[in-house]
Amino acid sequence: MSVAPILSPAGGLALVVLGGLPGVGKSTVARALLAQWRAVYLRIDTIEQALRDSMALQGDVGPAGYVVAYALARTQLAQGLPVLVDCVNPLAVTRHAWHAVARDAQAPCLDVEIICSDIHAHRQRVDTRPTDVPGLVPPRWEAVLQHDYAPWPEGGHNRVEGMKSSADASRMVIDTAAHTAEQAAAKVLAALRALTVRAAGRGRD
Repeated sequence: MSVAPILSPAGGLALVVLGGLPGVGKSTVARALLAQWRAVYLRIDTIEQALRDSMALQGDVGPAGYVVAYALARTQLAQGLPVLVDCVNPLAVTRHAWHAVARDAQAPCLDVEIICSDIHAHRQRVDTRPTDVPGLVPPRWEAVLQHDYAPWPEGGHNRVEGMKSSADASRMVIDTAAHTAEQAAAKVLAALRALTVRAAGRGRD
């Protein structure tokens, strides 16, 4: 968990959840985003590895990492701090849980699904990326292909330039095969600005 050193250009309280399969570029986009947006950063890989290091849990830690992250995000939002989450966010149950965290804090929620439409580039990233979480063993390509990942209701891995909104959250999809991390961060910030403006407008109604 860390806080970027500059003020947020987006302004306002918000929960942004970067999701997607391992190796699509979530953490790279997160770093580019945090260079411009002052937010608390919660990374599931870091939390899950800390749970393994504690010796209380080993191997597959199940939902424990997400449950810890939900609690941390809820606490930070309650303190008036925006939160950026970096996780696979693979299932409807995890997505709904993040929406509930934001709803309880009366904060807008932006789901950002990160994809890599170039399967060869995706595999190369998975096969060659170093780990920056001490002790973490990144998944191999075969494990990524077998990952339990449910398509989103709007149709799953489709490249979407704008946002789609529901009662609980807005959602966008960014393809890292077509955008650099900096371009992806700019798109997220633009969407976040629009989302927080809309939330502020609803608050005045």
